[in-house]
Amino acid sequence: MTSFKIAPSILSADYANFESELKKLEATGAEYAHIDIMDGHFVPNISFGAGVVASMRPHSKLVFDCHLMVSNPEHHIEEFARAGADIISIHAEATPHIHGALQKIRAAGVKPSVVINPGTPVEAVKNVLNLVDQVLVMTVNPGFGGQAFLPETMDKIRELVVLREVNQLNFDIEVDGGIDDKTIGIAKEAGANVFVAGSYVFKGDVNHQVQTLRDALHD
Repeated sequence: MTSFKIAPSILSADYANFESELKKLEATGAEYAHIDIMDGHFVPNISFGAGVVASMRPHSKLVFDCHLMVSNPEHHIEEFARAGADIISIHAEATPHIHGALQKIRAAGVKPSVVINPGTPVEAVKNVLNLVDQVLVMTVNPGFGGQAFLPETMDKIRELVVLREVNQLNFDIEVDGGIDDKTIGIAKEAGANVFVAGSYVFKGDVNHQVQTLRDALHD
């Protein structure tokens, strides 16, 4: 998979106006809406649940890229599938049953994605790469927006590119954290093709900010 996809994170959007914020994102040509679900347990923050995702679904045709930063995500897969998730990303660190949880996502008719934190090696997910449509490499520690990009995480992307080629697999590589018009090029060169950006996109005119990311990808 080589096509580039921009995935603005609505964690940085105006919570009182999700419908209009999603319309703005659609107008930019962004491919995904990245939706961060946080439970106050796996990460300190609390965001929102499946009910909010369901309320947004009728107002957007964007791919809903739901990132579950929650403990025991296997308990929540069906409700997010019903809410309209197109992709469900779950953390390898959040469950002792990552293999079964990814199978459960596929069985629910949703694309499975596995996530690794900055301190988690690729080796931790090597045996489930054949089950996923996407691997999300966290380029910051999860739970808070606005953090600085960790360049050392690029080694994991390079490792995933090799594993994908050697094993003839087919998955996107997504990055999340500290992505802006400078760091997006670094992630692209390492081999990522899906780019989550929250604070950067919503700090100004959304259309302009997304365009600067696209321009940076083609420099």
